[in-house]
Amino acid sequence: MTALEAVATYLPDHRVPLEELAGELDLTPMQVRLFRRFHKLSDVCRAPGATPLDLLLAAASNLDELPAVRHRVRYVVWARTFPVVVPYPLNPLDTMCRLLGLDNAAAFTVTHHACATGLLAIDVAGRLLAGSPPDSLALVMAGEKAFTYDARVVPETSVFGEGASACLVRHDGPRDRLLAYAAHQRGDFDDEVTTDIGRFQEEFQASLMAAVRSAVERAGLALDDITLVLPHNVNIVAWQRLCRRIGYRVDRVLLDNVPLTAHVFCADAFVNYRTARARGLLRPGDRYLVVAAGAGRGATFSAMVFQH
Repeated sequence: MTALEAVATYLPDHRVPLEELAGELDLTPMQVRLFRRFHKLSDVCRAPGATPLDLLLAAASNLDELPAVRHRVRYVVWARTFPVVVPYPLNPLDTMCRLLGLDNAAAFTVTHHACATGLLAIDVAGRLLAGSPPDSLALVMAGEKAFTYDARVVPETSVFGEGASACLVRHDGPRDRLLAYAAHQRGDFDDEVTTDIGRFQEEFQASLMAAVRSAVERAGLALDDITLVLPHNVNIVAWQRLCRRIGYRVDRVLLDNVPLTAHVFCADAFVNYRTARARGLLRPGDRYLVVAAGAGRGATFSAMVFQH
């Protein structure tokens, strides 16, 4: 049973008020007010001058457990929203592995689920470790730069922030055990985010709701059994609406990071996990839900149930 061994994150201290980004995001004053008052987006994490490699190394350096177990890491997986994030021949993942002494690990990138790829990477890591020696580990990384217009804003929905996460995964373990995973893909949403945002927003809730219910049912649980939801940090109103539709209390969804960081690509789940641990929101035995959605060439709606 796939389990999380340790999780670390990196969020730059630099925060930019949404109003200061209006020019580069091509937002009108009315759109800025909509983001702030309706979606509750306020500040955006930015790391000026930092490269993708810098972000990954910063998160990995916060993973205190890594130096002692690096010899056990057989796979390094970089979960990315975008297929291409640096020009050829740069390879931040390869350079990171060399600098961290992970040269013997098989390193690769997964991108197929856009911002839900972080959950896909956890699933892929667990499957690979199932055929490895019992003490083997995988290192799942997430973190990207807001380097183009498409990597800075989701029209009428959210704004991307910069940061990174590092997560050690094992095939089996005593805590944070993966009970179920559901990923619903919608190929019919090819380009809707840019050409028909209205249709995408209309069906977003139903698609995400279906993924949540599938994961909870596969875990043999009911929604009332879920102690906490760790969401993707797109905006707050989307989660308020979803909670009304599925009959779940919104105060059990960890939304505090949305106005502080904005949507940190595939790292949202891990950022929220660290916040939950720091605040003592998860007790041994609690079942919690991690949810993410990604849109690009099609859309993916994913959910994972863990037991702390």
